[in-house]
Amino acid sequence: MKLLKQTLLAAAITFSTASAWAEDVQVAVAANFTKPMEKIAADFEKATGNKVVASFGATGKFVEQIKNGAPFEILLSADQKSPIKLEKEELAVPGSRYTYAVGKLVLWSAKSKFVDDKGTILKTGSDFQHISIADPKTAPYGTAAMEVMEKLGVLDTLKPKIVQGESIAQAKEFVGSGNAELGFVALSQVIKDTTGSSWMVPQDLYAPLKQDAILLKTGEKSAAAKALMDYLNTEPAQTVIKEFGYGIADVDTTDAK
Repeated sequence: MKLLKQTLLAAAITFSTASAWAEDVQVAVAANFTKPMEKIAADFEKATGNKVVASFGATGKFVEQIKNGAPFEILLSADQKSPIKLEKEELAVPGSRYTYAVGKLVLWSAKSKFVDDKGTILKTGSDFQHISIADPKTAPYGTAAMEVMEKLGVLDTLKPKIVQGESIAQAKEFVGSGNAELGFVALSQVIKDTTGSSWMVPQDLYAPLKQDAILLKTGEKSAAAKALMDYLNTEPAQTVIKEFGYGIADVDTTDAK
């Protein structure tokens, strides 16, 4: 029944928007969601004729830009708190928020066999000089990385070795370029890589990375923006989301504490 509803919704989106004048949709997208969003945006444009103009970066940076008048119509956040904050500050459309993906954290190295499947290297700490994370002040995946190290009892030891990227994308770049031997990244960033080594961090070591979408006030009257919000909940979009390693939650609008 859920699949039927999603299929009908996808068909309705295509019918209702493809016949109208095509619009651009300005979307602020959390950096961890770059690869799936590129695919979803292309599929959405093909189905509706509307073009997604996506900006990728740290959620915290986007929140500040939105407060300062940036013309984004949708925020695809890396957390729940940021959209809730925007809603409370009347910068987003009430009732439009929902969880579009549940992220997963990975400890990754570009070096083969450098990280084992238990993350043992974190406890030894002697085989590397730098470990990369996203900035915890602006990137929820950085907050999750700090939480993992704290729960493992290695945070104090590893603090001098931590290098921070502005976003999860830059955190991965540090590892890929060799500026850090390993780092905490999103599963979606490395799930299709055939090189390197990684440890899938147990999800009981960090708070669930529920990622919420919200329609911003600037997009309240945009049929294309509303169509994209709906499209993210369809089977074609969710297939792409799962392909990149994300979990799919039932529509969740519970306030994050």
